[in-house]
Order: sequence, then C-alpha cells, then structure tokens
Amino acid sequence: MSSSDTAFMLICAAFVLFMTPGLAFFYGGLGRRKNVSNNIMASFLLIGVEIVMWVVFGFSLAFGSNHAGIIGGLDYLMMNGVGVEVGPYSATIPFIVYAFFQMMFVVITPALITGAVAGRMRLKALFCFVVLWTIVVYYPIAHMVWGQGGVLAAIGSVDFAGGNVVHISSGVSALVLCIFLGRRVGFEQVNYRVHNIPLVAIGTTLLLFGWFGFNSGSALAADGLAAHAFAATAFSAAAAECTWVLMDVIREGKPTLVGACTGLVIGLVAITPGCGFVPLWAALVIGGLASPICYFAVSWVKPHFGYDDALDAFGCHGVGGLWGGLATGLFASEAVNPALSWNGLFFGETGLLVAQVVAILVTIALAVVGTCICVWLTRLVCGDLRVSEHEERIGLDLTQQGERAYPSFNGLDD
Repeated sequence: MSSSDTAFMLICAAFVLFMTPGLAFFYGGLGRRKNVSNNIMASFLLIGVEIVMWVVFGFSLAFGSNHAGIIGGLDYLMMNGVGVEVGPYSATIPFIVYAFFQMMFVVITPALITGAVAGRMRLKALFCFVVLWTIVVYYPIAHMVWGQGGVLAAIGSVDFAGGNVVHISSGVSALVLCIFLGRRVGFEQVNYRVHNIPLVAIGTTLLLFGWFGFNSGSALAADGLAAHAFAATAFSAAAAECTWVLMDVIREGKPTLVGACTGLVIGLVAITPGCGFVPLWAALVIGGLASPICYFAVSWVKPHFGYDDALDAFGCHGVGGLWGGLATGLFASEAVNPALSWNGLFFGETGLLVAQVVAILVTIALAVVGTCICVWLTRLVCGDLRVSEHEERIGLDLTQQGERAYPSFNGLDD
C-alpha cells in the first residue's frame, strides 16, 4: 500500500465531488431566472441521494462479485468488507478509497441529465426518476465497463474516466427524457436567454478544476499515467475552447464568454474516455474537433428534429462522449498505456475501434431502454412528470421549492 497514492486519490475524490456544485452553478447560470434555484437544487440534491444509495447497495451492485458480466452482487452491502486494506481494483490504495473515488462519479452523472429537462419537470418526479435510473442504468454500465468480469471490458473496449459510464449514458438518457417530457411552453417562440453569465463562468471554473481529479485520479496512482491524463485533459480543453470561440466569431462576428465556457466543457468531455490512452498530440485533435461536432449538434441537429434539450445535455455530454469514445478507438496507443488490447486505427489496428463501437452501442441501448422503463415506473409512482403550464410560467423556484434566487430583483427577464 502506498501512502502517497492514497493521499492523491483522496484529493482526486474531493476534486470530483467539487464538480457537482460546479455543474449546479453552470446549469443555474444557463437557465432562466425564475428556475435558477431549481436548476441548482437538482444537482445539490443528488449529493445526498447518490451517496446514501452508494453506501447502502450501489457500490456492491457496481463493483461486487460478477453476474453474467452485467451487474455486481451483494457482497458489499452497507460497505461490508470495504475497509482500509487493499482491494481487487488497486494494489496501492485502501479499498474504501477506491469506493469513495467511484462514489463521486455516480453523484455527478445523473446530475448531467437534469440540464435537458430544466424548467419543466416536477422535483418529486425528478428525484424518483434519478433513483430508478441510477439502479437500472448507471450501476450496470459501471460494472460492464469497470467491474471485474464486466462484459464490455472483456471484449477489449476501454473507458479511462467515464465516456460510456458518465457522458454517453447520461447524455442519451437526457435526450430520451426530454422527448418524453415535451417542449417547454413557448418553445421556438420565446428567446431563452442565458440569465447569469458570471455564474456560468464560475461553474465552468469549478468543473475545470475538478476534472483534473476526475481524469488523473482514474490512473489510481500518483504516477506517470496520472500526469499524462492531466496533460491530455488540459490540451483537449484548450483546443476545444479555441475552436468554439472561432466558430462564434465566424458565425456571430464576436466571441462570447458562454461560448468559451461551453468549449472548455466539451473538450473535457471528449478527452475523458481516452485521456489515459491517447498521445498528447491526439488530445489536441480530439478537443479541436469536439467543438465543431457538438456545435453542429446544438445549432443544427436540435432545431432540425425539434427536441427541447434545454441546456444541451445531450448536445454537449452525449455527443461529446460519443466522439471521445470513437476517438479513443482511433488514437489510443499501447506506447501510452500497455493495458490496451490493441492500438487504435490510426496506428494500423482495427480491433479497438470495433470494440469501442460495440461498447457505445450497448451503452446507448441500455440508456434508451432503461430510461423508458424509469419513465414508466416514475409515472406509476408520481403521476405526471411535468409541472402544469401555469406552474411553468410562474417558474419552478416558487412552485417546486417556494423560494426565489433573487427575491429583490425587478428586472424584465424571466
């Protein structure tokens, strides 16, 4: 056991937890003034809910004894057997530290979904849906990708820090859920303005800070691979920010702070699955191409098909995660990480890209089917998923929580 690795992983776990308040502020700033408290609450609520579920049974289902390569067992209920000695997933850190680190991933993943349904989903229904979704979708995908005996790991697919587990699963589920909910009142007639740009920037700062723990910590040691993941994360985020700002200038004639923040987040999303597998020059390519791909999804695909992904959870996290997973199959190199079964297509081998495509398709299928099941069950338990038109017009801050984010504000935006 290594005390330096243990300290490093505890710090990284705290960094990852820090990302959820960052996401809350990011979504809060992007949304409308009358819903900002509700948007922030949706993320903060999950800190409590997901940690309690993880301790009671979640870690066991995700990382317990293997069942058909799909789900874990009940070995670690109430963290039984998860102690300060090393465990099966790392030889240098206490098993409980690994559990804590993974716990922070499950906190932020369903929070990403909330951006797609901002401004129109009942808080009680959202709470119920997220609890069900975590059980039906997240735990199985986490086990299949990262658990011992997981079926997607067995075929040779890789996901260093959560492309499938975090971003594709939540992004695709966000798309399905927002379609079930339907469009917001006044969609395509109302100009939905970003209500607080400094809050978006603050949220982005916290996400950027925490993401280094998210990706570097996935090396599970304070070593060269962690340093490589750190550098790849920075390079991709920087490249994506530059390309998004460039597209803003080309299309709108001026750069925007919201665009710069969006590009940074997209670059972070795209490099997540491959940061510990691809060369550093490839991180620049992955990030540089991620922004145009996501920009196309947000500015053309969404208007063309007419779905109301309110804060572009699918357009940024789902599409960015899909590109990142495929890009890992293109650029991954055994010279960076010998744990790979194959090199990427760029280095002349096809096996990894095929495995990545299969893993992505499985993740999409589970996210779609699982979300449909969770929507059906949530309706049985809670009735309507959506607030009434009257409540939506008033705003979810008042109708769902009885509070205002800006009680003395008299501006004209809503």
